[in-house]
Amino acid sequence: MTTTKILMATTALSMAAGLASAQEMANDMTLVSWGGAYQKSQVNAYADPYKEMNPEVNIVWDESSAEAVAKLRAMNEAGNVTWDLVDVTAASAIRLCDEGLAMEYDPEELLEPAPDGTSAEDDFGDLIVSDCFIPQIVYSTTFGYRTDMVGDTPPDDICDVFDLETYPGKRSLEKRPINNMEWALLCDGVPKDEVYDVLATDEGQEQALAKLGTIKDQVVWWSAGADTPQLLADGEIVMGSTYNGRLFSVIEEQDQPVAMLWDAQVFDLDGWIIPAGLAEERLARVKDFVRFATDTQRLADQAKWISYGPARASSAPLVGEHAELGIDMAPHMPTDPENAKNTFLYNYEFWADYRDDIDAKFQAWLAQ
Repeated sequence: MTTTKILMATTALSMAAGLASAQEMANDMTLVSWGGAYQKSQVNAYADPYKEMNPEVNIVWDESSAEAVAKLRAMNEAGNVTWDLVDVTAASAIRLCDEGLAMEYDPEELLEPAPDGTSAEDDFGDLIVSDCFIPQIVYSTTFGYRTDMVGDTPPDDICDVFDLETYPGKRSLEKRPINNMEWALLCDGVPKDEVYDVLATDEGQEQALAKLGTIKDQVVWWSAGADTPQLLADGEIVMGSTYNGRLFSVIEEQDQPVAMLWDAQVFDLDGWIIPAGLAEERLARVKDFVRFATDTQRLADQAKWISYGPARASSAPLVGEHAELGIDMAPHMPTDPENAKNTFLYNYEFWADYRDDIDAKFQAWLAQ
């Protein structure tokens, strides 16, 4: 056989293999995320580019990430998992992995290496906190406040949240114990490095709830990330907690009289889990998408749309300006040295172990 014929035969085989591979992939994917500015960043940075490369693919978004653990438990119990890929916090990923509801994966098999050849495992490093967790971003939960409602001394300390005399008015807190319990203990005199030891005890949990009780009648409880920015924009609260990317949106994109209180911001991770037990065609499509969506360029591109730090080390140098506003994004990242002077490191393992019990106690306290 001539060289030309060999090349033609090889090309034909390659095309046939590629076609077979495409036919073996499902063309519908349901992606679960959080809605709002974050989901928009995912759509712009990698979902839309992926669809341009794969026009046969139909992506449906479900904004149920806040209830992902409970819903995946129910789906598995019913034997009908309708989600293909789920965006969750690291702690939720650990719980889902421990319960066998999320698929374990090999980073070297699933994820693209860095452009310089660094393995995906080394590029993500310690941010792969679970055998099932595929990191995307580093974000923080922190506070925003109305600049026109705090007088001449803007809040600069996390404990200002508990100071109703200096900063009267409503404040918003998430309707769950995570972060709230830690901030309460910090502001009740517990040293930062002892917070989780104290919170592991019944007495520590009661102490945290008692501190929260001092402002309970001035709290608007939120369950969706968009709630606090809207409450701030409407002037219904003086300060409130939410994800730093949501606050970036209300400050920079909406130009509202809002500023950031970075003190004791709680660093956290967000990423994908693949539900366990997907059919082969669905799993093949998900793997193809994940490999693309978590490569170095795509995670850097996401930072053009929202102020969350990319989880890959190789992505950080590629972070530039906001795609629409033209402002430098680096100073708006929670990891910026000026913003990270006093951070609180979220303990994933603690909340994976204690979440259900403390949740129940917190909800009972709320109902009192």
